[in-house]
Amino acid sequence: MAGKHILSLDIPQSSNCEILPIVDTSDYNENMGVSCPELSITAPGFNAPKVIPTTVTLNDEGIWEGFGRLNITACALGLQTTSCSSSRNSINDGIYIIKYSVSPNDKVYVEYNHLRVTEILTTYYKKLCELDVQPCQPSSEFQQVMAEMKYIRTLIDAAVAKVEYCQSPNEGLELYNFAKTKLKKITCEVCC
Repeated sequence: MAGKHILSLDIPQSSNCEILPIVDTSDYNENMGVSCPELSITAPGFNAPKVIPTTVTLNDEGIWEGFGRLNITACALGLQTTSCSSSRNSINDGIYIIKYSVSPNDKVYVEYNHLRVTEILTTYYKKLCELDVQPCQPSSEFQQVMAEMKYIRTLIDAAVAKVEYCQSPNEGLELYNFAKTKLKKITCEVCC
């Protein structure tokens, strides 16, 4: 490896509404020290980030190991301030700004816009259960409902793409909200 750390995070979508998983996929230069790791997350609607404690350690083979996988809770984000030892609140969907750095923190960092879509996907899957999809030749009405469901899923995926890959957070949120509105209108009155 050349003379620098290559920082990288994976922020997978989760079906658990109570956690925001973050995985350190960084490639640390074994010939350089690693100090002052800082993971900061700005939740939707907040201006200041919450710093999440992380550690980077040197293993027995002399290789730096990142913080691994963190399951961030609403308490860790400062979104829940009571009963943290006995219950966990859900973490809302929206755009989370996630930054990870090591010393010198102003020069060695990565930053991501992450569109959390856990709530809307949970609603989407519940709607599929309500629709009671069966292995049969569907009626034309049911086909229309299923086409609408496919379209809604595409809108959700496009919203994530706009935020995370196209650097268009406003457009992503607009697509997300449009998908959410369309999903609310889906009813399970039509069957296979």
